[in-house]
Order: sequence, then structure tokens, then C-alpha cells
Amino acid sequence: MPAARSPAGPAIDHRPRSAADRSRALPLLGISLGYFVVLLDTGVLAVAEPDLARSLGASTAALQWTVTAYTVAFGALLLSGGAAADRYGAHRLFRAGVAAFGLVSLLCALAPDVWTLVALRAVLGVAAAAVVPASMAMIAGLYPQPVARARAVAAWAAISGAALVAGPVAGGLLVGLAGWPAVFLINVPLAAVTLTLTAGSALRRPRGDRRVDWPGQVAACAALALLTDAVIALGAGEGVHAACSAAACAGATAAFAARERRSTSLVLPPAVLRAPGMAAAMFSGGVVNFALSALLFALPLLLPAALRLTPAQTGAAFLPMTLPFALNPLVTGGIVARFGPRPPVLAGLGLLTAAGAALGAALAAGAPYPVVAAGLAGVGVGVSLALPALVALVVSAAPEGAAGSAGGLLNAVRQAGATVGVAVAGAFVGVAPGGGPPLHPAAVPLVTAGVCAAAAAVVALAGGRSVRDGVSFRRARGGGRRAR
Repeated sequence: MPAARSPAGPAIDHRPRSAADRSRALPLLGISLGYFVVLLDTGVLAVAEPDLARSLGASTAALQWTVTAYTVAFGALLLSGGAAADRYGAHRLFRAGVAAFGLVSLLCALAPDVWTLVALRAVLGVAAAAVVPASMAMIAGLYPQPVARARAVAAWAAISGAALVAGPVAGGLLVGLAGWPAVFLINVPLAAVTLTLTAGSALRRPRGDRRVDWPGQVAACAALALLTDAVIALGAGEGVHAACSAAACAGATAAFAARERRSTSLVLPPAVLRAPGMAAAMFSGGVVNFALSALLFALPLLLPAALRLTPAQTGAAFLPMTLPFALNPLVTGGIVARFGPRPPVLAGLGLLTAAGAALGAALAAGAPYPVVAAGLAGVGVGVSLALPALVALVVSAAPEGAAGSAGGLLNAVRQAGATVGVAVAGAFVGVAPGGGPPLHPAAVPLVTAGVCAAAAAVVALAGGRSVRDGVSFRRARGGGRRAR
């Protein structure tokens, strides 16, 4: 029996559950694969950094920009990604983003020099910012019933989490076989499969009339890019350059604030920013990605020198850190449902603090890989405890009707944290053009430990103004009275 449309809203599918699920399985796989490609790109590139430095004569600053050009564009544009999906149609925006991601990945593999690669990576970030918010909107349209939607989101998260596991391993194998261009070429067939799976009419939705504040977006991108440039220049000892970029960043931030005061389609919803406990949750989300991205940037430069690893071995060495990303979120979900989001957030930040300190000590002492692996596992479990719980905390603390905006803001803050993490890490692992020995091997893990300890303190101090226990969290999820 075909779907019947309810007068009050979305179509209600009266077919047997198995038949309905089968008809939506391939489109859901395609949506999930689109997010998989976006996440895979970060992991495979991390392991390619040493080969990039040797092949293109890339300095530390150039390597930092190959990573941060992507996260700057991705993070800033996520702020309006949901609005763009509503405005232009989520299906249309998703497929355009995936097609662009595949095409630009091919161009990245052909880049003749590192700065061309940096520019192309920024375009990849724009494409990624089109894919991620649109994918969530497409799942919501494909699965209008809450229970079925929850199962679909779980599948989407599991498939995308597999990208975090596969990224470093695949990157190491690809670099060992064909050098750094191979880590971009793998995106091309994946994008083609995604486009094939999402070509059906079941995913199409009409355009909306929601406005996107593009001048505000440009100002936000400029501010984040200039902040990144200032931190990278400061780490390289270029004081004048850093000061000029910092001043320009302040100007771009002021322009963004002025635009927000006049705009009728705000990039940053004030009600979300003022919600109790929201500032601590946003800060913690940025810190978790700061730590993860700083380590993902630094460790591929540190581990081969410290442990004499090949690219393939380097990729495999990350498994203790990446496996928990795919396995632990379901456990974290149960903890959040029982005890609320704050305990796993605090536990995750505490683990990240301890793991960063342990990694720093291990690298400073020249410890063997099993000791390093224990620190990596601590990082993976810490991240996979903190991030799902932070999503729950942000959604439950958001004002009524603003959960989507709050989630989008959290994703943007996380990408900003990732950008700053890479910028800071480069100051401690400087390599000469052509690939030289990294400096200060213990510094980056120790810095991440300190920053995570500060975030844990902020969350603990904000506890009285946040969702504090499992009972209040379940009540908030059920639409009852929120506990603050």
C-alpha cells in the first residue's frame, strides 16, 4: 500500500515495517555514506602529512593550512548549513555538496604545489558544510516517525563512526601504495556511489523561504580564518604577521557582530546562546575537538620518528584511538539515558586529561608502542564519552524549537576548536620543508591535557545550571518540563 498523507503533516507509511524499511535502506545508506566521506577525509589526510612534507616541500605552516583550510570553511559555514538546506532543498544541496566533494578531491590529487592544495581544501570544506546539515534534514524527511527516525540516526552515526576508524588505517595503506594523492582519489568513487544511492524521488523535498545571511557568513569565515592565521604565524615566530592577522580578526569579528544586530536571519540565535549551561557545553565541545585534531595533526609526525613506523604501520597504530569512536557511542547513550549527560561529559574530559598527560610522558621517555597505545585508547574512549553526551546536553538545554540551531552551533564550535587545535599543534612539531625531525614531541599531548582539565572545571562549575541527572534528562527528552 502506498504512503498516505495526513492532513496535519508528513506522509504516514502504512506498509509493513519490513517493506517500508527495505524501501528506505538504500537511500539511508547513501545519506550515511555522504557523511562517511566527509569524516574519512580528515583521518586519511592525517597519515599523509609526512609524505606531503617530503613530496611538496611543505613547511609546518603549509601542512597546518592543508588541514585548517578545510575546517575553517566547514566550521563557519555549518552555522547556516541548516538554513541553506531549508532554503534550497536538502536533497538538492546534499547532492551538490557530494558532487563537488568528489570533483574537488580529484583536483586535490592533481595539485602541483601545496598552496594550490590548500585552496582546494577550502573548497572541500564548503562542500562538506553542504553535506552534513542536509543529511540530517533528509533523514528527518525520510523517517517522519520518531522511533524509526531514532533507528535511522543510530545507523547513520554508526556508519559515519566507521570512517573515523577506517581513516588512519586506509590513509596509511594508500600512502604506502601510491603516495599522498591516493588519499584524495579514494573520495571520487565513494562520491559516485553516494550520488547513485540518493538519486531517488523519496528524498526530494520542496524549497523553503528561509533566508540565509551570506554577508554574516562571510564575516564569520573571515574571522575564523584570520584567527587561524594569527595562531599559525605566532607559532612560527612571525610576530608582526600574527599581530596584523589578530587585528584583522578583531575587525572581522566586529563586522560580524554589527551584521548580527541588523540581520533578520541571525547566524547565532541569541536565545540559544543565553540558555543555562549552553556556554559551558559549547566551550567543552570546542575543547574536545581541539584536543582530537591537535593530536591527529601532531602524532603522524611524531610516531614515525619515535617508533620508526612505515605509513601503513602509522595508520594501524591509531586503531586504539579510533575503534572506540565506532563502539562506545551506544554505551554512552545508555549512560546518558540513565544518569544524564553531565557525568559522561566530565568522565570524557577527565580521561582526555589523563590520556594527554600519559601520551606526553610516553613520548618524552621514548616508551614502546604498548605504552603509547594505552594513551591513545584513553583519548578514543574520552572523546566517545564526551561528544555524544555533549550533543544530548546541548539539545536538552536548548529553548523549545531551537534544538536544530543549537546542534548546528555545537558542530560549528567543534570545527572552530579543531582549527585552533591544529594551529596550536604546529607550533610544537615544526618540521623543515622536505620533512625534518619534529620538535618538542611531548608538548602537544600535554597542552591538550591542560585544556581538557580546564574544560572539565568549567562543566563542573556550571553543573547547577545544567541538566543534572537522568530523571530530568528523560523528562526533557519526553517534552516535559526542562530541568536547568
